[in-house]
Amino acid sequence: MNAEKDGLPMPRRLLAISAVSFGQALCIMDGSVANIVLPTIASDLRVDNSAVVLVVTIYQLVLVMGLLPLSALGDKIGHNRLYRLGLLLFSIATGLCFFAHNLPLLLAIRALQALGAAAVLSVSMAIVKAIYPAHQLGRGLALNTIVGASAAALAPTLGGFILGVAPWPFVFVIGAPLGIISLLLDKALPPSEPKGGTYDLWGALLCAAMFGLTIVGIEYANQGGALKGAAAIVVAGLLVGYFFVRRERGRTRPLMPIDLLSQPQLALPTAGAALIYTGFTILIVMLPFQLQLAHGFSPMEVGTLMASMPIASFFVAPVAGILSDRIRPDRLALFGSLISVMSVAALAQVPADARQLDILWRLVLLGMGVSFFTAPNTRMFIGAVPHDRTAAASGLIATTRLMGQTLGATAAATLLALGFNESLISHMTVVILLLLAGATCTARASTSKIQDNVAVLTR
Repeated sequence: MNAEKDGLPMPRRLLAISAVSFGQALCIMDGSVANIVLPTIASDLRVDNSAVVLVVTIYQLVLVMGLLPLSALGDKIGHNRLYRLGLLLFSIATGLCFFAHNLPLLLAIRALQALGAAAVLSVSMAIVKAIYPAHQLGRGLALNTIVGASAAALAPTLGGFILGVAPWPFVFVIGAPLGIISLLLDKALPPSEPKGGTYDLWGALLCAAMFGLTIVGIEYANQGGALKGAAAIVVAGLLVGYFFVRRERGRTRPLMPIDLLSQPQLALPTAGAALIYTGFTILIVMLPFQLQLAHGFSPMEVGTLMASMPIASFFVAPVAGILSDRIRPDRLALFGSLISVMSVAALAQVPADARQLDILWRLVLLGMGVSFFTAPNTRMFIGAVPHDRTAAASGLIATTRLMGQTLGATAAATLLALGFNESLISHMTVVILLLLAGATCTARASTSKIQDNVAVLTR
């Protein structure tokens, strides 16, 4: 049986998807839990609050810089081998957190963690595609999403509990059981033959510099740095990106998957993902301000209300994944974007004396809408990618998500700085981004119909 086309047999399929999902959840959980422990780290290491934020920033920065270069390395040495190496590096770096007695050492360890996480995340979708047969890919992606969403949702709660009974380094080993399970089950992963060839080291450095400079410039502006300096850093990143993309054009297997993005059926889901993650992040950042300042909810109440979104996603994601195997994914994704638009519009109309239930149903609706968009949209993208380019596609998906989140956080900071924290302007910004995400689904459906008609005429 060809594993790439037919997937793995049961029960090996279940063991394999558990292995890759738990490994991915470990990396997501560690990235999500860091915010909880920052004040404690600042006090213990005797550093300023503004400096300790680098513990989060360095993780995100190295992660984005490493995803595409490492996905190309995964093609060269084999997806499974890179996955195991990444998980091992992440685990070693996590143990080193116990020896971080100053901030520079902790930042170096966090960078190592991020490098390991990038190796895991850069090939995880490629492994998932090899695990499931084509007609069941949606449910495999949905299960993978459930584990990741659950890890992100549970991380702050578990981190707060651990912080109450143990020193802060223990918070970073919160996902250790998941890593152990993943390593024990990794023999069930589908075979992945190395493709060999030379590794484009110069291209990898340019790619990392492009994303690194751009994100550093954005973060510098977010932290109140000089606007001219921030703009200069971003422009430098864009210039590096220009030369990098020019260099990649015409290559048979470009490190930056330009060959994939040149195809509308792949470029449109990528654009849709970037738009939905940007809009969702804007709302997530600004929503606490609305709920606390405009409606008077306590921080604990806000946290409880916002937890409703990942909980809704937990239940809706598998349904959306299964349906995407039976119904055209572009229609499901369009439905999800419209549900999301309705929920954001409803949030903009919340009365000043709203009760928790008035907020709760709107947020549950938003969680459902985002799940109904992301699961089919990912299904559209990864399902249309050739088997020999799945690692590049996996890296592109993860990079798109992180860049969308970065742009969303920047846009939210800008809106807050302009005083739009309780304004209709912020909600309208999110609505426009969600509508544009839905438009990519309509455009993809039209493109597919045109391609089908052309295929019929040329027979």
